[in-house]
Amino acid sequence: MTRLVFWVGFWVFLVDQASKYLVVHWMALRELGRIDVLPPFLNLRMAWNTGVNFGLFSQDSDIMRWGLIALALLISGAVLWWVHRDPPGRVGLVAAGLLVGGAMGNVVDRILYGAVADFLNMSCCGIANPYAFNLADAAIFAGALGLVFFAGEKKAP
Repeated sequence: MTRLVFWVGFWVFLVDQASKYLVVHWMALRELGRIDVLPPFLNLRMAWNTGVNFGLFSQDSDIMRWGLIALALLISGAVLWWVHRDPPGRVGLVAAGLLVGGAMGNVVDRILYGAVADFLNMSCCGIANPYAFNLADAAIFAGALGLVFFAGEKKAP
């Protein structure tokens, strides 16, 4: 069953990196800074995140960059150890793959660019959201939430 974690993580990582390449380089969001897709619901806004979620703990320093890389690797390793040692049900394994794949996508960004490439911006109902995120962030969030709710769920005997 741990193969499921690997494959989910692999595809999340691949789709995340492909989306970042497509938007940042091919669509030139890096230079343009903004592309309106379906305003206000979906826009592309280039943001280089040197911190964690929503730019918290942003410091443009190598110590913070490598510290966040180490933290992502440590958390990913702990999640992999946990699901190997005490395997949850199928949904829990998918959640672990989402979290690890997303974390690895953001680790690669920090290594290549020195920051995480965020570009998705969504607003609704008269509320302008100033933040951007990427597919890896969405996968990490969904994976963490899935592990909270489904990690204790064991597969049937």
